[in-house]
Amino acid sequence: MTLPPTHGVVKHVETSVGQLAYRIDGDGEPMLLCQRFKGTIDDWDPAFVEALVATGRRIIRFDNAGIGRSKGTTPSSMPEMADGALAFAEALALDSFDVLGWSLGGEVAQWMALKAPTRVRSMIFAGTSPGAISEVAPDPEVASVKAKPQQNEADFLYLFFGDSDASLAAGKASLGRVAAVSAGPAVSEAAIAAQQAASKSYGAGPDASRPRLGEMAMPILVANGNRDRMLPPFGSFVIARDAPNAKLVLYPDAGHAFLFQYVDEFVAEIDRFLRAIA
Repeated sequence: MTLPPTHGVVKHVETSVGQLAYRIDGDGEPMLLCQRFKGTIDDWDPAFVEALVATGRRIIRFDNAGIGRSKGTTPSSMPEMADGALAFAEALALDSFDVLGWSLGGEVAQWMALKAPTRVRSMIFAGTSPGAISEVAPDPEVASVKAKPQQNEADFLYLFFGDSDASLAAGKASLGRVAAVSAGPAVSEAAIAAQQAASKSYGAGPDASRPRLGEMAMPILVANGNRDRMLPPFGSFVIARDAPNAKLVLYPDAGHAFLFQYVDEFVAEIDRFLRAIA
């Protein structure tokens, strides 16, 4: 696999929430990637980043405050995390940009849409939730595996991929690609605790975006795997149903990391979506 020429170049920028680390790959219209729980800029599958770059866009990955190589303190609420992401965009002088948020990053991205609707051109929500999904009971086994201080390969495959041989093979291939890229520091225990507190408040309702989905008027693409154990696809359906300009796509035989299992298909969907609103 040939990686983009700038892959691996880590830069830093001063923001109102501290010095944040980031990478930029490609040229063109900017797309900001918001990462999952416990994830850093090093945990995006390079095949996914490369495919996004190939569509002719400037792909910007960053570590929010207190995450990975970034300084500052990790906030304990999604709205505050959104403030950090918007401060980062401001520091890079991004007046208008697209956002792709995965998992927790999608929850942060929803608050970005609410806080800066004139700056966020479009939203792509991957494997995320609007919070307070009482219609779906949490899976205690998922909670148990997710709570482990250290997850092995089997745990990761269980949480992020499906049970079929094809999905598990895709998961192992993705893990291999990520492992081949030199990585920086892991997310600290303090940052993980802050993310957990933010997720609890978001999921329990106080910070949930669900009551305000109707305010998100920008074009929105919502996607998930139909076997997502961590954030079941019903949450994706709610976003697509309640946001006024949203489209929903579900990928078969796929879990939370469907975007790394269906790289070509999902990136093609993203490209069609963005070209349609250009």
